[in-house]
Amino acid sequence: MAAPMTMNRVIHAAVRRDLQRLETALDDWREGDRARGGELDRAFANLRAELTHHHETEDTHIWPMLAAKGVDPELLAAMEDEHEAMAEALARTATALGALAATGSTADAAAASASVGRTREIVERHLRHEEDDLEPQLAPHHGSPEWKAVERKLRSRPLGDTGRFFAWLTDGAAEPERQFLRSTVPAPVLTVFTRVLGRRYTREVAPLWRAQTSRH
Repeated sequence: MAAPMTMNRVIHAAVRRDLQRLETALDDWREGDRARGGELDRAFANLRAELTHHHETEDTHIWPMLAAKGVDPELLAAMEDEHEAMAEALARTATALGALAATGSTADAAAASASVGRTREIVERHLRHEEDDLEPQLAPHHGSPEWKAVERKLRSRPLGDTGRFFAWLTDGAAEPERQFLRSTVPAPVLTVFTRVLGRRYTREVAPLWRAQTSRH
């Protein structure tokens, strides 16, 4: 039986989408295409910001709640270690994409592609570990006062950041993720978040991914 959809899995799906988009965009590189290098650098910066926010809020709010509930401390320590490994991998990929934006060279595109591949492996290992081993530990606490308090903290982002988050989350989302969002966020609220508060993402980031189709 498939695991139930959660907001955590919706976020993970968006992370996986962007890493796949980035790998695809680095294939068949045109020598000297600094403009495209800059676009991918900016698109990746958004992914890095969202993923960093996601794992930092887990470290700050979710893991301590689970620790207080008696969840295996070794599992929680492994989650934190994997977050550190992800942060290091993201930083290395940001450096590689910055170099590509500066030169547009096929050599730097190859280096960036290799970095993205390594980062994708590290991120996927963590996402799968979290989904398989951590989420079952969290599920029994959904609806508890402690979890509701954590959810309030997770929702306390500035409205502009919340809009960008939902616009990113839904950009290319598959039907299971969209269905989950429709079931948990009132449709008018989701529309405001994605189309109004998230319009900067829609205008400045989403087109950077789609630009690939016009170049090949």
